[in-house]
Amino acid sequence: MWAAPIVSALMETRQRYCRNILIFILGVLIIFLSFDGKLSIWSSPGYREAPPSLYYVAYPGNYKFIMDDTPVCKTRTPFLVLMVPVAPSNVEARDTIRKTWGNEKMVLGQLVETLFILGLPGGADAEQRQEKLKQENQQHHDLIQSDFHDSYHNLTIKTMLMLEWLAAHCTKASFVIKIDSDMLLHVQNLVKLLLDPSTAKKNYMTGLVWWHSPVLRNPFTKFYMPRDVIAEAEYPPYPLGMAYIMSLDLPEKILTVSPLIRPIYIEDAYLGMCLKLLNISPTDPPEKTMFIVDPRHPLSSCTLSKVIAVTTTSTSQMWSYWEMSRESGAKC
Repeated sequence: MWAAPIVSALMETRQRYCRNILIFILGVLIIFLSFDGKLSIWSSPGYREAPPSLYYVAYPGNYKFIMDDTPVCKTRTPFLVLMVPVAPSNVEARDTIRKTWGNEKMVLGQLVETLFILGLPGGADAEQRQEKLKQENQQHHDLIQSDFHDSYHNLTIKTMLMLEWLAAHCTKASFVIKIDSDMLLHVQNLVKLLLDPSTAKKNYMTGLVWWHSPVLRNPFTKFYMPRDVIAEAEYPPYPLGMAYIMSLDLPEKILTVSPLIRPIYIEDAYLGMCLKLLNISPTDPPEKTMFIVDPRHPLSSCTLSKVIAVTTTSTSQMWSYWEMSRESGAKC
């Protein structure tokens, strides 16, 4: 006789529980979707926002170059230096670049040199990987290594040490391009741009320039930056980090003002902050199609004939595009 009331009560309890769960989920979704940069679930009772120190990097520091026996800018002076930041473990990318666009040495009568910059490997097998790096460099003499921990968060450290090395050794060279290891570089188009009489020879920086780039306040986004780190609503203009070119008077100038700006981990935005303090603005390239960050693959021979730097998805694709870019008579 008690079975029916008990079952009814259990069903009512279950329905109430499910309703409460649904209300909770909807509440979380509303908070997430309505986030306007002023409120954050991290500021609610029971939550603590990440400390500002997480958004900075440890630069300057007592870093040393522990691998640096390249003849580039020491016994020979190039017109253009191709500087490739790369993870210590990414041997495949380095070897592919050495056999493709990094192997183009004399372009339109100008000497071009390729170097790779990296930090220390991590993990349990760090000593073995460091030994392999030494062996690799003994063969190619193109690795510049410093004693910082190589990680995505430390890209600004890697960039600033790259500028330190260039300022110390390459002031007689004309230009440098910092280019990521997953990019295809059309070296001839780049040299052609740099030889153009309209291209500035001093205070020059170009690439895919981001103007009025907002400082992201949503803590769920990848490049979230709290106001107590950067109060401004926008970053100063800067070329996207995938590939940017600078005249070789700039490294020393940037290093001069960098102690006045605490470095954030977003390396290209930080360079824009340094340029602003120098009262130097980056320059848009003559054509926006010269730098492509998010291409629709596969690319045509026409597109490749106009590009300077474009993102690739694999080393095999880089090989294929490089071979296409070297073919003459592309139809547009």
